[in-house]
Amino acid sequence: MILVSSANGSIGIDGVWSEFQNGLDALTAVERATWIVEDNVEDNSVGTGGLPNLDGEVELDASIMEGSKRRAGAVAGLKGFRHPISVARAVMEISPHVLLVGDGAARFAKEVGAEPGDLLTEKASLIWEKGLESLPEGLSGEILKKAQALTQDPEKAVGTVNFLSIDSQGAMASAVSTSGWAWKWPGRAGDSPVVGAGNYCDARFGAAACTGFGELSIRASTARTVVNYLSQGATPEEAGVQALLDLKHLDEPPEKLIMHTVILSSDGTHGGVSTDPNATYAWRDETCKTTVLTKRTHVALY
Repeated sequence: MILVSSANGSIGIDGVWSEFQNGLDALTAVERATWIVEDNVEDNSVGTGGLPNLDGEVELDASIMEGSKRRAGAVAGLKGFRHPISVARAVMEISPHVLLVGDGAARFAKEVGAEPGDLLTEKASLIWEKGLESLPEGLSGEILKKAQALTQDPEKAVGTVNFLSIDSQGAMASAVSTSGWAWKWPGRAGDSPVVGAGNYCDARFGAAACTGFGELSIRASTARTVVNYLSQGATPEEAGVQALLDLKHLDEPPEKLIMHTVILSSDGTHGGVSTDPNATYAWRDETCKTTVLTKRTHVALY
């Protein structure tokens, strides 16, 4: 039994650990752990309290996978619902689809009885307003240039929560949830709801999930690439390093080469890899009394 997450998911791991230890399945464990982070108003990158888009609206993306049959569900650009990860699970289990977006995702959420929520907090609204106030003079009326200027800040572009799990029966699951870039263009979807980009789980080999500049992992299918290296016998660390090194070939400037991944092999070994030398990830298994934060392996891409 093990749960692995991005560092901001540590509260989710500890929050569900007792139930997980007492038989909660892997899929429900990653969903419920994600709930806790989605409700954490101090985390401005996920759920309630997430930083809004260019129009001041919070749009949420999420995906969930179970590894035995690689079933998946995802939503993108979802507004007004408290737990996008549960809407994503409903897409997987109830609908014939994998990914629903925008108004269609919201309509589906309402149909399945998902809990509505007021996602924009006062703190997030103030951050959004200060960002607009920081724009250079002359950009206020040029919406494309305004969006480009406001989405260059790495600190506002890389927040997401990842969860990977193996339960007592050996089942595997993964979950990813985010509010995406602050001041993003309305309707922008990152890698979090894209199966194979920000989230991938195959119980034969393992699971991986990403945070960072999602456009990179969409272009490179980073989560799926990590799992592919696992299938070839690589350790989680080796798989993550090779997948991130692949991003060098996307020919982007250094300030955009920001990527972090967490990896869980089907044998229970795990790792975290990042372009940030100070990044950590969280994990807990039956040997631990609480969640452990471990430094990720650093990969320099420039």
